[in-house]
Amino acid sequence: MRILHVTPHLPPDQAANALLPAHLGAWARDRGDEPSFLAHTPRAASGLPAPDATSLPGRVTWVSPYRPSGAWDRALKVSTLSAALRIVRAAGPAIAGSDLVHVHSNGLLAELCALLASARRKPYVLTLYGTEIWHYRPKRMPPDLFTRAYRHAAVVTFYSHGLRDRAIELGLDRAELTVIYPPVAPEFQWQGEEGRAAARAGLGIRSTHLLVNVKRLHPLAGQRFLIEAMADVVRTVPDSHLVICGTGPLRDELQSLARDLGVDGHVTFAGLVDNVKVARFDAAADLFALPSLLEACPTVAIEALACGTPVVSTDNPGGVELARLFGPDLSVVPRENRRALADGIIERLRAPRRAGPATRAIIEREFGPQAVADRYYQAYRRALETAETRIG
Repeated sequence: MRILHVTPHLPPDQAANALLPAHLGAWARDRGDEPSFLAHTPRAASGLPAPDATSLPGRVTWVSPYRPSGAWDRALKVSTLSAALRIVRAAGPAIAGSDLVHVHSNGLLAELCALLASARRKPYVLTLYGTEIWHYRPKRMPPDLFTRAYRHAAVVTFYSHGLRDRAIELGLDRAELTVIYPPVAPEFQWQGEEGRAAARAGLGIRSTHLLVNVKRLHPLAGQRFLIEAMADVVRTVPDSHLVICGTGPLRDELQSLARDLGVDGHVTFAGLVDNVKVARFDAAADLFALPSLLEACPTVAIEALACGTPVVSTDNPGGVELARLFGPDLSVVPRENRRALADGIIERLRAPRRAGPATRAIIEREFGPQAVADRYYQAYRRALETAETRIG
């Protein structure tokens, strides 16, 4: 089977809609299928030649992203029309040479390719990750390409039950809606106390208590509240240290905040690190902290749990859903509340423990690569069967 993944991102970008297509392509290749990709040039390579795609499991066609150059451009839609033409030229041959199209997320690239797939009678699966639904507003004036892509997809998959339920609340109920949780990468392996001690030694961690956060430094990630909470944490549990993995526009502001609060010696900004090192930090940690304001299904929290490290999360939709799934290994506190976040962290640090065997079993059943791959292949089969029924 020839599977074309249409996605706004691919590695080295670290977005969920970059990593999942790469995983799916690798699984398809391992099964003897032929994956290919149509994507925007990665953000990490902006201004540079297209990155070497040999590390990806299939042929890649890069398309320059849409970037309006000013108010007149936005008003006249010149850049939009130019970007649409580039997409159509690149997507036409790629879609024609595929048996199935897997469209990831939304935006001009995804929505135009869904339209082109329909025109060529190619079945497509649409996967939604969060913002497409959290910020969904049907357009008053046509064309509403996202709603059309959603309605005409053979199968729509969601990153979480909360996301699917929100789509239904918004009037987007339809047949063939399914939830497929994100996979946990193989770097994130279960570690008991011995593994935790080895990870700490390898990273040179000397603090008694280690907290980890892994997110882009962005307002929705809520790291401001986490750093504010650290001021309360270190007064009660002095030998505590927070490592934040990620980069973004708030780095200088967050570093300044840590200095102003007098906790800069207790906070390390590790920058953008690869999965191997993130897994080491997760394994070494007493606790993973997720102060996000909005999440559909926070993969970073699941990765920490996969390493055996409990999580304290705010009551964002994804955190609440995972708390129902993982029980005592994931506790939830109110969003945008430094005191509640600090209390939740302190409670965990005063009685540290590893996650339990039930969590390990849930990870394997719901988030294991084989389980996730099988669920997507079930969606692919349903999409192909739907196409055959329409033709017949």
